[in-house]
Amino acid sequence: ILVTPLDVIKTRLQAQSNPFSKGKCCFVYSSGLMDHICVCENGDSKAWYKKSGRFKGMLDAFVKIIQIEGIKSLWSGLPPTLIMALPTTVIYFTCYDQLSEALKSRLGKDDEHIPVLAGALSRFGSVTVVSPLELIRTRMQYRKLSYKQLYTCISSKVATDGWFSLWRGWSSTVLRDVPFSAMYWYNYERFKKMMCKEVGAHEPTFFIAFTSGAASGSIAAVITLPFDVVKTHRQTELWESETLKIPQRDCTSTWAVMRKIVAKNGITGLFAGIIPRLFKVAPACAIMISTYEYGKSFFSHLNEKMNQCP
Repeated sequence: ILVTPLDVIKTRLQAQSNPFSKGKCCFVYSSGLMDHICVCENGDSKAWYKKSGRFKGMLDAFVKIIQIEGIKSLWSGLPPTLIMALPTTVIYFTCYDQLSEALKSRLGKDDEHIPVLAGALSRFGSVTVVSPLELIRTRMQYRKLSYKQLYTCISSKVATDGWFSLWRGWSSTVLRDVPFSAMYWYNYERFKKMMCKEVGAHEPTFFIAFTSGAASGSIAAVITLPFDVVKTHRQTELWESETLKIPQRDCTSTWAVMRKIVAKNGITGLFAGIIPRLFKVAPACAIMISTYEYGKSFFSHLNEKMNQCP
């Protein structure tokens, strides 16, 4: 709930495209992201609609979205985000803890590869399960849609291309999330041990977990940002092509999209939305891991007390 506006802004900064040439298309109402609305010419060659321009950055996008769509649009896609949170968190943390314990018995308790392997495998499973919800969330953030419009689009796409179309962008999501998770858990476990040793704590305090989570999340977010940009492009490309009736190109692999972005916007295009992503990921990771560690510690101590009772 706290970081959803930053996620909406990040998605729109990544997905915005160049304005169309004058007279190419009819006027189409679009809000926020698609504020490069096609200009239609009348008889005396004067445009009857003036586009509001592209987003120039995080603050510019923040202001324009509120002005054009209203403040509620900053929470676009929140319902599927919350629906995603439950299965993702359950699968992710359960798998991570179980895999960590299994790997410790095989590789040894202090093996540094355990967080990497457990983090990558647990993320792979959770991403695969919730990928369709991720697609729906991205589309809701990309354009302001009613649930009826969204259902119509999704059902028509499934009827045309089958159920596998709901996993569009899965490969780029895996390329983003699996390395992110591997790096995140590796750095988190290292930072946590270092800080616990520094303050002489036997288990991480809320502050230690919060700080370690924010630092490790920020590092992983920067390194994996190009795949986040590709994921947004691939998932929103379908929607734009259907809206504007533009045939899709055959070349839609992750690497092809990356080459296309670099050719169009330079290497910086792969790092679009880096500021809102960092502003979102750092507190999100910090809140997630600190509350998880605190909850785990609380219930562990509670279980010990209950077991000690006669």
